[in-house]
Amino acid sequence: MRSRVAQHLWRSRPGLRRSEWTARLLHAPDRAKTLSRRGLIVVQIDGLSRPAVTDAIDAGDMPTVASLVASEGYRLHAVYCGIPSSTPVAQAELFYGVPLAVPAYQFFDRRAKRPVRMSQPDVAAAVERSLVRHRALLGGGGSYSNVYRGGAREARFCMSSLEWTDPFRTRYPLVLPALGALYGRELLQAASRVLRDLVSTPGNFLSGMAGGQNVVAELKFATSHLAVAVIMRELIALFAVLDVARGLPVVYVNLVGYDECAHRRGPGSGLARRALRDIDDVVDRMITAARRTGRRAYDIWVISDHGQEPTVSYIERHGRPVRDAVVDVFRAQGIPVEGWPSTLRRLGLHLHGRHLLSPAAGDRDAAEGRRRNRIAVTAQGPLGHVYAFMPLAHEDLDTIAAALGEDAHIPLVMAPDGRDRARAWTAGGRWTLPKDGARILGDGHPYLATASRELVELCRHPDAGDLVISGWSLGAPLVSFPHENGSHGGPGPEETAAFALVPPDTPLTSVGAEPLRPADLRRCALGILDGTVRGGPEARRSPSVGNRLPGTLRLLTYNVHSCIGLDGRLSPERIAQVIAAREPDVVALQELDVSRHRTGRVDQAQAIAERLEMLLHFHPALSIGEERYGDAVLSRLPMRVVRAGALPRLAALRAEPRGALWVEIEAGATRVQVINTHLSLIPSERRVQVDALLGPDWLGATGAGQAVLCGDFNALSWFPVCRRIISHLRDVQLGQPGHRPRTTWQGGLGLGRIDHVFVDPAIEVVAVSVADDIQARVASDHLPLMVDLRLPNRHG
Repeated sequence: MRSRVAQHLWRSRPGLRRSEWTARLLHAPDRAKTLSRRGLIVVQIDGLSRPAVTDAIDAGDMPTVASLVASEGYRLHAVYCGIPSSTPVAQAELFYGVPLAVPAYQFFDRRAKRPVRMSQPDVAAAVERSLVRHRALLGGGGSYSNVYRGGAREARFCMSSLEWTDPFRTRYPLVLPALGALYGRELLQAASRVLRDLVSTPGNFLSGMAGGQNVVAELKFATSHLAVAVIMRELIALFAVLDVARGLPVVYVNLVGYDECAHRRGPGSGLARRALRDIDDVVDRMITAARRTGRRAYDIWVISDHGQEPTVSYIERHGRPVRDAVVDVFRAQGIPVEGWPSTLRRLGLHLHGRHLLSPAAGDRDAAEGRRRNRIAVTAQGPLGHVYAFMPLAHEDLDTIAAALGEDAHIPLVMAPDGRDRARAWTAGGRWTLPKDGARILGDGHPYLATASRELVELCRHPDAGDLVISGWSLGAPLVSFPHENGSHGGPGPEETAAFALVPPDTPLTSVGAEPLRPADLRRCALGILDGTVRGGPEARRSPSVGNRLPGTLRLLTYNVHSCIGLDGRLSPERIAQVIAAREPDVVALQELDVSRHRTGRVDQAQAIAERLEMLLHFHPALSIGEERYGDAVLSRLPMRVVRAGALPRLAALRAEPRGALWVEIEAGATRVQVINTHLSLIPSERRVQVDALLGPDWLGATGAGQAVLCGDFNALSWFPVCRRIISHLRDVQLGQPGHRPRTTWQGGLGLGRIDHVFVDPAIEVVAVSVADDIQARVASDHLPLMVDLRLPNRHG
């Protein structure tokens, strides 16, 4: 009865009620079809490197992300994003499993015979069409502000699919007003955030002018920043919340505000840091949406696609565009060229930190290029390509490449040299890749071998230039070819350093000795969506594991409510995940079903023990035929059953039978006695049961200094039965420095502290905590209580 009340209260909370109304208004599938499958929410922070996210957490700029690490036990993984270090390349590998899909953000399409940018919708769509022979990651889901739609059912603000996909496919005209009423508070908050940024725009403009920025460029940036980093961010967050409420299997959100600001002002600028605080708020909104939906249990990832490096502008340093410098080098070698027209001279809408040409401008360039048919130079960020549309001997390319470094002051020039090698020219001489990778990238590059190999593959891309040019120079500031203060695209250690922040039991692994990369994230994400991935022992970690002192025993007690969560979902796997994240040595479980019809005839105790790879002893308090119901103790350490039996009942009450399970745990040279129990709901019967537990058959026989009594006592700490126990044993939640007693009953509602661990006074309580992460709050109507103990006479 108490559990049913908890489920009713949880389901009737305003947030969940609203999400259910949203799902019904938008014709979401029936809950029964989605509850059994895990979902995935991915928040991509465009351009944020792993070192930068660590700095942001330490500086307090991302409190929500910090709480995922500190409170939820999330792991921050370093991810090598690939070369070129850009969104089109990283997302092609993540969404479709194809590395090096394009040779740069801007390049010459040899088949179309024109220079293109990935910000052109027709170009992004054409690239995505070449990828769709592979399985799309976002099938049936939602895709926001990405380069590719990734097979998503709903794609909005995506480069390859800029048409608006209507999320309100319904014949009822009142759906929009109804959603507006349901999400009125969010709409008002979004409007206030837009207004706040609008008010701050003049200040940002003046700040840019004070920093020596160009007036026209600052005006364009102010407009694009408000449109892309603010208004679009708020629209994305609102629609993504609706997708989560509907229970879409995967929702992928790309937030570009930081990248936009980092390009313009630099990755460490105050404006970029403020953008991170707004992005962190979106992460918090997605977590809240995942917690409130009753349609699906979501894993939440926070990742990036690449990093950013501070840059100096080639144009500002040398007083001319790199295209003009390249043309002069060709002419100095006696090659008469007129050059390809610089597309950088015709700028369109500034979007995603890049310049978006209109299709008409691209067509004009293509027509002009076919007439001149000489050379083309494409250079976006610190990476560019030189295309020579005339026959050049091997020696001529060598001479031109060396001159590009000496006369045009291009830090790094590369050219293919056979199948598995590339030639490279720097101020230090001529080198061969990948053999001389350390000479170019430095011994300290975190991805030296992989990056050196991928530079060779970049030179061999079908759409790569005859020469590849880069602003990378070991020990010198990164050079970006256009006007910008931060950029990416090359092989630098920070621009290639993406990250993935994932739950502690997410089994992210790379292939062999290779670093983690987008393909590994894809493999794990598909496993989650397909239901084939489950975290192994190597993937388990909790936030307190790192603080765990040696020589302690970690015990966890948990009423699992027959593995039925407050969302109504039956999942022993979820219970095991909650436990695994804490890495206990001993687990005391209550309310387990074994072979019961109501829970699918699963042996829940055995299923959880196998998942955790722990020893198991189960005691049924109730047996009806093959069906059993009771309590269990699981252990990583050797254990034996000392006693298992029923507790006294008052015959006149005909209440549910209760029992206790006593095991002896061998912890090194010490043996500790653990008694796990689940007491009656009825006070008078509970008193009789506690008298029995304190008597000679149970605690009276355990031996001095070795006893632990734990479980669900159905009694608050001030109830007489608890006070009676405290006269013999210590309540671990009381008197612990720095710890305030936490409730354990009713999950997120937090109505009472009825789960307890009592220990002999000779046992030292080192640490105590109550799990309160997103998954634990829904997995059962109780929260796990965990305690680290130092046992007496461990070596004596």
